[in-house]
Amino acid sequence: MENNILEDIISRVDWDKSSLIPAIVQDYNSGKVLMLAYMDKVALELTLKNKVAYYFSRSKQRIWKKGESSGNIQKVKDLFIDCDNDTILLKVEQIGGASCHTGRESCFFTKLESGDIISKPIENSTDNYGIIDKLYHILLERKKADPNQSYVASLYKKGENTILKKVVEEAGEFCFAVKDKDEKEIIYEAADLTFHSLVALAYKNINPDRVKNELSRRFGLSGIEEKNNRKK
Repeated sequence: MENNILEDIISRVDWDKSSLIPAIVQDYNSGKVLMLAYMDKVALELTLKNKVAYYFSRSKQRIWKKGESSGNIQKVKDLFIDCDNDTILLKVEQIGGASCHTGRESCFFTKLESGDIISKPIENSTDNYGIIDKLYHILLERKKADPNQSYVASLYKKGENTILKKVVEEAGEFCFAVKDKDEKEIIYEAADLTFHSLVALAYKNINPDRVKNELSRRFGLSGIEEKNNRKK
């Protein structure tokens, strides 16, 4: 797409209202609503250039290509803007059959009915997401679970101090396992520490992808240089 045409399309959006605009995603053939995401100017530009969907993740605080982890990309067939110029509608060909991180076709699988929440079971889903991302989303869902039925929900109910106490406890057990040179216990305690650290991140709604981004930022920096920069 020529740059002047691309700039003209992007300028149609009323960015003065917000730097992020809602993007409704609809299956090109069936018309089924698959998901809702957000775009900034860069995400919209990448979508227009590459004919596949890019969004801005508010939790990860970065641009992401739909399907970058799962392979379930969205080929953009049509793109519309609403009458207020502040919402985008994408009609896509959903590759892989799943637009939702749960493996479902659509993110809208939970029906609200008379105060009850009814979720349809996963049918023909494929687990193509990394364990950290999958676990993080489960931990977020546990915020709505019964504390009497869920260990994580019970931690949330007890609050920040209990969650952080568990992180410190697991960190200590990991250190003792390393000191004892017990490889099996090191792995086991590292998993416990990772799990409870993720609980703390989920409690604060901080996506672990942001931790990965911070590690990427530090890549190539010496430890001394990084610490000196932090002091500034």
